Amino acid sequence: MSTLLDKPFSRGGHPRGGHPRGSLLMLVLFVAVLGSALAVSYSAHWNRQLLNGLYGELSIRDKAQAEWGRLILEQSTWTAHSRIENLASEQLKMRIPEAGEVRMVAP
Repeated sequence: MSTLLDKPFSRGGHPRGGHPRGSLLMLVLFVAVLGSALAVSYSAHWNRQLLNGLYGELSIRDKAQAEWGRLILEQSTWTAHSRIENLASEQLKMRIPEAGEVRMVAP
């Protein structure tokens, strides 16, 4: 117990003077924790930005799928057999041939 009190203290309160032994380690740990905190903050921000971009792309995809569905419905309407048959008979004056008018062609 007397060995610590026998040595004179210089600046910093440490027998050898200068900084205490663990101060460099504490500084390194502090910088590491600070860097880690900044990295977590940046990572959370980046994650939010990517998520917002994803939601935007999903919205565009949903609109494209709805448009695709409307186009498929329109196509099925335009290519319905009854519509084609009506157009052929009314506008082009086409008709189904009688049995006697049909001729078989050999290959």
